[in-house]
Amino acid sequence: MADALEAVVVFCMRLGASTFRTAVACIVAFAPAGVSAEEGFDTEHIFGFMIGSDVGNQGEREFQTQTTGRFGKGAGTYHALEHEVELEIVPLPNFRVEVGGTVTLHDITGVPDIDDRRQFNFQGLSLDLRYRLLGREHAPFGMTIAAETHGDRIDEVSGAKGRMYGTNFTLAFDRELIPNFVIGALNLIYQPEWARFEVSGLSERSSTIGAAFAGMVRVRPDVLLGGELRYFRQYEGIGLGEFAGQALFVGPTAYVQLSEQSRLTLSWSTQAWGRPAGSGANLDLVNFERHQARIVFGINF
Repeated sequence: MADALEAVVVFCMRLGASTFRTAVACIVAFAPAGVSAEEGFDTEHIFGFMIGSDVGNQGEREFQTQTTGRFGKGAGTYHALEHEVELEIVPLPNFRVEVGGTVTLHDITGVPDIDDRRQFNFQGLSLDLRYRLLGREHAPFGMTIAAETHGDRIDEVSGAKGRMYGTNFTLAFDRELIPNFVIGALNLIYQPEWARFEVSGLSERSSTIGAAFAGMVRVRPDVLLGGELRYFRQYEGIGLGEFAGQALFVGPTAYVQLSEQSRLTLSWSTQAWGRPAGSGANLDLVNFERHQARIVFGINF
């Protein structure tokens, strides 16, 4: 399994914006032509790094795999890959529950303030709860509140062992700008994190706030293409204490309905601008990565 994950890392390392477009074009060209799309949009899974307001219908069950790669720091070699396996159920109207487990692969050499390591580990478990407050069919826009709590034994950035806990709070909005053709989305994000590292015994608290925007266009009944723009500010302490840095990410997203039961989402995001606290740099490669990529595959059962 480690060899397979390393192969994915190498693939993502070589995946530039032009290659991403080529990959999407190939998927669009070979996507099954007979797949039918429902009227309107189902925004539950069409975005890459963001979420939509839809949560599925009562009784639905889904199995999903999500692979996220993060590449590039200020110096040296930095590759981090997370592969999460998730089970989603909708036990009540407008309420979705997801449980997941994650494994990680780190390849780090010569990065300032991060120990060199090449390792594959089980990272931790997560619980994602979403409740839809407004539906687009009865309101001008859809609105959902989400809370994803995770407990980890491996730090996702450095790969160091310890105890890490955090929750990603998201308020998601979306609206059809052109019915059944163009949809836009907004996410407001707050992420408090706490970590205690095993070797050093040090404890760290941090928090991140952000806003993300996305637009998707239906180019075929079963294919959506668009992009996401995400802005983050990171602070020391879970209560937004001392400012640490900021970053702006932008990149393309593609969604393909492979069959009536299966789907695929591809996203690539590049840090277009950023600045760590106390620096005049044009990128924040201390608190954030240079590139991020995500592949999501899901199937209903």
